[in-house]
Amino acid sequence: MAQALRIKEAFVEQRIFAIRTVVAGVAGGLLIAALIARLVGLQVVNYEHYSTLSQGNRIRIVPVSPTRGLIYDRDGVLLAENLPVFQLELTPEQTSDVDETLARLVEIGLVRPDDLERIHATIARSRHFDSIPLRFRLDDHEVARFAVRRQSFPGVEIRSRLARYYPLSGTAVHALGYMGAINEEDAATLDKAAYAGTSHNGKLGIERAFENILHGKVGHKQVLVNAQGRELDTYPDESALAGRNIQLTLDAHLQRAAEAALGGHTGAIVAIDPRSGDVLVFASAPTFDPNPFGEGLTADEYARISTDPDKPLFNRALRGTYPPGSTIKPLLALAGLATGTVTEQDSIWCPGFYRLPGHTHRYRDWRSHGRTDLRKAIVESCDVYFYQLARDLQIDGIHDFLAKFGLGEKTGIEIAGEAAGILPSREWKRNAFRNRADQVWFPGETIIAGIGQGYMLTSPLQLAHATAILAARGKAFRPRMVSAIENADGVLEQIEPEGLPPVQLSDDTWDTVLESMEGVLRAPTGTARGSAVGAPYRYAGKTGTAQVYSIGPDEEFDGGEVPEHLRDHALFLAFAPIDEPEIALAVLVEHGGGGSRTAAPVARAVLDAYFGVDET
Repeated sequence: MAQALRIKEAFVEQRIFAIRTVVAGVAGGLLIAALIARLVGLQVVNYEHYSTLSQGNRIRIVPVSPTRGLIYDRDGVLLAENLPVFQLELTPEQTSDVDETLARLVEIGLVRPDDLERIHATIARSRHFDSIPLRFRLDDHEVARFAVRRQSFPGVEIRSRLARYYPLSGTAVHALGYMGAINEEDAATLDKAAYAGTSHNGKLGIERAFENILHGKVGHKQVLVNAQGRELDTYPDESALAGRNIQLTLDAHLQRAAEAALGGHTGAIVAIDPRSGDVLVFASAPTFDPNPFGEGLTADEYARISTDPDKPLFNRALRGTYPPGSTIKPLLALAGLATGTVTEQDSIWCPGFYRLPGHTHRYRDWRSHGRTDLRKAIVESCDVYFYQLARDLQIDGIHDFLAKFGLGEKTGIEIAGEAAGILPSREWKRNAFRNRADQVWFPGETIIAGIGQGYMLTSPLQLAHATAILAARGKAFRPRMVSAIENADGVLEQIEPEGLPPVQLSDDTWDTVLESMEGVLRAPTGTARGSAVGAPYRYAGKTGTAQVYSIGPDEEFDGGEVPEHLRDHALFLAFAPIDEPEIALAVLVEHGGGGSRTAAPVARAVLDAYFGVDET
């Protein structure tokens, strides 16, 4: 019995073992099938997807910033170029603790504390795999200081970049502008894809106005990296397209001469070729060196330049507006002759002051001129003559005629920020003083408008533009700074000057006024005769004084006792040669006193430089 039971149990055990073997085999088969299915899914069905992910672990697509276009003057002198510099950069995704890394970089003097706010703002608006610039220009000592600590800063690298450099320093800086780090305001308007890998953009002047042309097109490269994210090798992908070069109308030699002629004065000079509207000189003084702006100024450095009482950042040539003073007298003389309001022979008596009929108020002249006709009024700058002429023309007549010479509106030059100035009229005053009781135009306001005072305001650029039209006998061109832009084949394509509606007057009218302007420099009683002595060329001009503060009709003026900041602005317009003018210019010297004393010699220095006088 016992033997039969043992035999039965052995049979059961064998059966259980067989069942378990089958189950184990089936389970193993299913697992193998699942593994095979997974391998097929990974290596066959989803091969491209996972291959791409795998490549992404060791190959990174990095943007390549384009080389910025160069800027030349009219003769090919380099005004803005690119130089290689070492730049300290951080990639957030490769850095375990950005704040700690930055703090340690500050400790060893490679990052300035003042830059931390900018760096954090840049990181916040960038992608985590973008390379963020920490310092834009490192010297050799700083590069060496980082190199010995490189292993302590994962995600931080020193890379060679091209940085903007202005070889002439502050020369023509208000025309060129400068490059600066992209800020939040810029980032909101710029195309992120187009500026990937780019840390700077143009801020003012030509750099800003022609940003799209100078910037170029961003490229890309494939970078082989190791597990720590360090670059091992690079592979070309899409080449960056360099920005296009630009040629300006500016003359670097003449620009330097103009800035030197201003000396220590604040002011502006704009010179234009009346045959094309080409701006030859665009000077605003004082200037500043644009190169440090590319690296980034410290808070103290920026505060020092922005609070400078001479305001070097202010573009006086473009944005400054001043009463034109007596410089508009030739234009009023043209208006009087063109409308028949006066003739060349008409004359008045100048006792040194003017009164409106029925009024006791005296409008002063700078001296008594006696019997004065139109020619003498221009040569000696007789205020009384132009008081009377302004009264006869009336303010709306003055407005309509002077508008033909571009006063009271922007010239349309390429760079932004131009001031329109003010060319007053009855309608202008109604709009400007809409909420005031004195919006009616008064006769006395017309009188002072006749000598470029009162509400009238112009910029040095506008005055130079008007002088160019005057010199060209009414032929007008829009002022411009860019004469050629490089095309896709690398050839500079010339841009045609843009003509404007001409001012059409008779030859006799032009002759009378332009010859009188030559008398300002050549006649024995001319207001600027001293500045023209020895000039080997014939030129014409007109002095002007822009009043900064008023004095009473019975008060005596003593320029020597007036504080400098209250002295009148000095102005001078000129063009040369008389017969076929090649250059027309406007000079403004802030608080320079009379135009004949300070502004006219400055203009003479610029003209001498243009014609090569006394060059060795």
